[in-house]
Amino acid sequence: MAIVKEERIGGQRLILGDCLEVMPLLGEFDAVVTDPPYGMSFQSNHRIESHAVIQNDSDAKMLRFAAAIMARHSKYIWMRWDNLPDVPKPRSLITWVKNNHSMGDLLHEHGRKTEVCAFYKGNSHFFPNGRPTDVLIGTRTGNLFHPTEKPVDLMRNVIEWTVGSVIDPFMGSGTTLVACQKLGRQGTGIELDPDYFDIACKRVDEATRQPDLFVEPAPKPTQEVLL
Repeated sequence: MAIVKEERIGGQRLILGDCLEVMPLLGEFDAVVTDPPYGMSFQSNHRIESHAVIQNDSDAKMLRFAAAIMARHSKYIWMRWDNLPDVPKPRSLITWVKNNHSMGDLLHEHGRKTEVCAFYKGNSHFFPNGRPTDVLIGTRTGNLFHPTEKPVDLMRNVIEWTVGSVIDPFMGSGTTLVACQKLGRQGTGIELDPDYFDIACKRVDEATRQPDLFVEPAPKPTQEVLL
């Protein structure tokens, strides 16, 4: 069965299942906003409480799947800069500048303070709030819920570049849907891991019940708008 479990919380639809099986059942969405596994084989070993291995993260298959999803308005897909050969050429590459750098190769690699997001326009694309720049500046989360967790306000900023319904086929701990809930937008998220699915449900429920008290540890990213 493609859909193992489903919850509807606030304006959000959360689905436990394999997105490869679930996506064909859902039809088309206006926007894709997602942070898929992209072949980094990430496992946190440097925290008191280590996160589980991210499923399907051994290669770029899921990243290519995300890039192939049809969206009426736009797609924003997070990845590393060296994933560019794995996907079709984007219209823009958004750069998130963080407050500190990752580990990486300490001897032969510059410390990475950036992460990138590929932008693809759909047939009905327009910028709803004026033309944005391709740089966001904001503080990282503490990865409390997921090893590659994005700040809610970072995802909120990206969602504000889109219109209509939002799909996140790789929901993780639910940050995209939390941001949708805070914006009053309808979102659908799919997650393969039941533990992360439960975390996502709890976070979206908290954002629904106490929207003014749901505060992430990272301040809102800054974004310059071109007129």
